[in-house]
Amino acid sequence: MPTYHKPEAKTIQELKDIAHKLRIDSINATQASKSGHPTSCASIAEIMSVLFFNTMRYKLSAPRDPSSDRFILSKGHAAPILYAAWAEAGLFPVEDLMNLRKIDSDLEGHPTPRLNFIDVGTGSLGQGVAVACGMAYVGKNLDKADYRTYVLVGDGESAEGSIWESLHFAGYYKLNNLCVIFDVNRLGQSEATSLQHQMEVYRKRLDAFGFNAIVVDGHDVEELCKAFFEAASTTDRPTAIIAKTYKGKHFPNIEDLENWHGKPLGDAAADVVAHLQKQIRNPGPIALAPPSPQKESAPKVSIKGVELATPPAYQKGEQVATRLAYGTALAKIAMNNDRVIALDGDTKNSTYSDKLRKAFPERFIECFIAEQNLVGVAIGAACRDRTVAFVSTFATFFTRAFDQIRMGAISQTNVNFVGSHCGVSIGEDGPSQMGLEDIAMFRAIPGSTVFYPADAVSTERAVEMAANTPGVCFIRTSRPNTAVIYENNEKFEIGKCKVVKQNANDSVLLIGAGITLYEALKAADELEKSGIHCRVIDPFTVKPLDQEGIIKHGAQCGGRVVVVEDHYKQGGLGEAVLSALAEQRNFVVKHLGVDKLPRSGPPTVLVDMFGISARSVAAAVQEIIKM
Repeated sequence: MPTYHKPEAKTIQELKDIAHKLRIDSINATQASKSGHPTSCASIAEIMSVLFFNTMRYKLSAPRDPSSDRFILSKGHAAPILYAAWAEAGLFPVEDLMNLRKIDSDLEGHPTPRLNFIDVGTGSLGQGVAVACGMAYVGKNLDKADYRTYVLVGDGESAEGSIWESLHFAGYYKLNNLCVIFDVNRLGQSEATSLQHQMEVYRKRLDAFGFNAIVVDGHDVEELCKAFFEAASTTDRPTAIIAKTYKGKHFPNIEDLENWHGKPLGDAAADVVAHLQKQIRNPGPIALAPPSPQKESAPKVSIKGVELATPPAYQKGEQVATRLAYGTALAKIAMNNDRVIALDGDTKNSTYSDKLRKAFPERFIECFIAEQNLVGVAIGAACRDRTVAFVSTFATFFTRAFDQIRMGAISQTNVNFVGSHCGVSIGEDGPSQMGLEDIAMFRAIPGSTVFYPADAVSTERAVEMAANTPGVCFIRTSRPNTAVIYENNEKFEIGKCKVVKQNANDSVLLIGAGITLYEALKAADELEKSGIHCRVIDPFTVKPLDQEGIIKHGAQCGGRVVVVEDHYKQGGLGEAVLSALAEQRNFVVKHLGVDKLPRSGPPTVLVDMFGISARSVAAAVQEIIKM
């Protein structure tokens, strides 16, 4: 290990002074906004001072420079001190901190990437470590750069299971470029935390998870300087700095007291600020300059214009599961761009993401059965446009990571999610494995794009489009084999449906997606024998839905529409169609979907039992014609 050199006494004092200035900035900002968390800021003041003015290497001129160190404030409610650190470093005027939480200011109550120095949104607790793991993994294994990743975690949020999923991931992959800092200030929002100041308990737990665990006095800048040096010098594992701190540190009559969480200091502010000012030895401008990266160690990369290396190559009528086509397409776009990566939750031989793993093992990240961490790692990996990330598992398992996905949207992430094994059509595995809420969940994400390809050709094109589409993308893939219905050179567009069967005499419009598109086609063929002609369309994307196409084709079919989906009725394709037609006159819609809790059984039996088979579609057409 390199030799540690204690900072000069002048530097130590300057770091102490900066910590108090950050406290004062946090108090003033929260006073101006009449809301915020000054006591939570006070407990990490020395940590922020040492990080931003002694440890982290970054460019003020380019806060998201690819070679700079990363910092994630997982305890996002302490945002005022993060903003203060950047302001005191010189990124923007300290006076701007008075705009905290104002409607026309991007200094929001919790950090978001509206600010050019924030990579991800935080504040929904328990997620920062996963994001940091994704950044560190990319830095170590893909960028092979020397930037380090720091994440500051509150002791209260460390009760979240997602934190420990991520700590396990970091220890397993020996992310020696990762430093997790625990602010153990003893107090939660409404009462003391469960462990309070049991520092040895924290140390033993983190040691057991494969960390170099260091307990420090979190208000001693010299101890912190030494701990961060040790972290940077540790080459065989990640480091956890467990800092014993006090909420409201150096706030007279407030320090370490309950009932001050999330409150500006009010009438006490002036006296506290006066007390802090007396602690500052050098009240003038900050003399320490933030450390800069030593070199441009991160390679230049491009994640634009991702294409399939070869076009789809299927025979019409060939039976191919869309989940298999996903794996094929994933490997193809990975051939085209070396920044395409796949992450999976121990389902790779079912989702077929293992096709990328076999072709490019260095670009596959196995996150095991820990979906919250899986999503967070992907968000971190995609930060600063370093990768094109595809995350796959069974569609239903994304529900446990909804908060991470929601925060991904707030973080302006471009992660692509692929959910297989959707609907009752998976068969015997039963309801716990059936994705029946996934479309509703992803439709609710702001700015999301939801693909629901029906065959192998459209699946490959969906993967290609998702790789180039901003925001959260979701591709719903199915377990059963389905016939290839499109030519290999078929053109697809987001928000444009495909007409797969039509006749000048069509009297009912059928809309299906995935496996139910085939049920609609079967029903249309059967009904045709009795003289009833139905037009069948494949929406391709459920969000955005082709409203114009549905209205046009629906009107040409006399305003009679039947929608059938392998999803609960709430929030899926049917409600998307109903929303698209809400302001249209002279339309009537029959909506077939799963309307009760399913059970195990053969796929075809379940599809029929739950009213989404060709037989049910035909019956709905007969009913709607009579209306």
